[in-house]
Amino acid sequence: MGQQEKAATSLAGTVSEEISASLTAVDAELARRYPGDPGTRQPVHTVYVPGDVFEPGTLRSWGDQALAALDEHAPDAASFAAVLGIPEELAGPVHDRVRAKLSREPVEDLRIDFEDGYGPRPDAEEDEAAARAARLVSQAYTNGTAAPYMGIRMKCMEAGVRDRGIRTTDVFLTGLMAAGGLPEGLVLTLPKVTYPEQVTAFVQLLEAFEKAHGLDAGRIGFEIQIETSQSILAADGTAAVARMIDAAQGRATGLHYGTFDYSACVGVSAAYQASDHPAADHAKAVMQVAAAGTGVRVSDGSTNVLPVGPTAQVHEAWRLHYGLTRRALARAYYQGWDMHPGHLPTRYAAVYTFYREGLEPAAARLAAYAAKAGGDVMDEPATAKALSGYLLRGIDCGALDTAEVARLTGLTRADLDAFASPRRGDLTVTAP
Repeated sequence: MGQQEKAATSLAGTVSEEISASLTAVDAELARRYPGDPGTRQPVHTVYVPGDVFEPGTLRSWGDQALAALDEHAPDAASFAAVLGIPEELAGPVHDRVRAKLSREPVEDLRIDFEDGYGPRPDAEEDEAAARAARLVSQAYTNGTAAPYMGIRMKCMEAGVRDRGIRTTDVFLTGLMAAGGLPEGLVLTLPKVTYPEQVTAFVQLLEAFEKAHGLDAGRIGFEIQIETSQSILAADGTAAVARMIDAAQGRATGLHYGTFDYSACVGVSAAYQASDHPAADHAKAVMQVAAAGTGVRVSDGSTNVLPVGPTAQVHEAWRLHYGLTRRALARAYYQGWDMHPGHLPTRYAAVYTFYREGLEPAAARLAAYAAKAGGDVMDEPATAKALSGYLLRGIDCGALDTAEVARLTGLTRADLDAFASPRRGDLTVTAP
């Protein structure tokens, strides 16, 4: 034992108290604006189905069509891996998990579309379709056939369609309440938002509905769809998307990039409208920074190149979709859109390859950090948060198993949640 050092100070204790008092308002503002990730599951994709097309068997039909596409165009693990360039050692595990996912849970997030995918209809027709959608969604949650997340995309808050969008939202939500209440997985998507005031107006609508039904304030959240240049850069030069998140008053759950509307808005010609265009990268980067720490998740857009036709054409579309999905994952856009059942095999193949190829390195780094064992990488708490978040996302989507992650890390699911939580405080790690 060496000589014990005596700590000396120069400042009176009141200095610390005065500084803390001066930052009380800032502390409260940080907690309000940046609560961190909610820690809930984020779906890997959103599937859009027009309001007049959605049926009780739509989800199962998408899974069956995806399986049929695999059977026809890549009937075994080796052929599927060869098309996409999946490493040989992952070919079997990825192929098996993709087929299991398509059989068990082909769609993670479904949006019944009453906007572009539905178009203008007579009011009576859209009323009936919205009421029907509510009935079918409620039945799906009751009988266990629902996707983890389901909801509608209504028409936007622009003057020409505002009343119709408000009415469709009201009809749908009222139908859910009449059928037994709002499901936990309910998601609403507000499209073509240009001004923060449009978000404020939608909040006003939801507040009125909650009051009318005696629901808890803030019960209904929604996604904001970014499809216009003005939502990224406002007329005064500020990032309007950041003000939209604030205008949502804690109700915003996601920012979804609209590939084709946004591309057209900034003048990109049709042949070059894609999620990897520089204009798309800029918009999503602004969205990502605006959303960071707020608990609002960012979603990539979609490709409109469909995997249909002869096998060679399907393979080309699959490679495109797989590559775009892998690119998005590397950029921390963990969700995207899928427009066709044939996109499901490559969505899950890309997601599963992404998590399985990084499983062992991520698990080893997190295990070393938890054990304070050191190693060839010096990780910090922020990196441990990212590592645990990576493993949790892999578990949630079916790419990884809880047991294999526990075996490799020595950590329980609760331990992973604690590392990933932005407010975990002092962490006590337990053995699984």
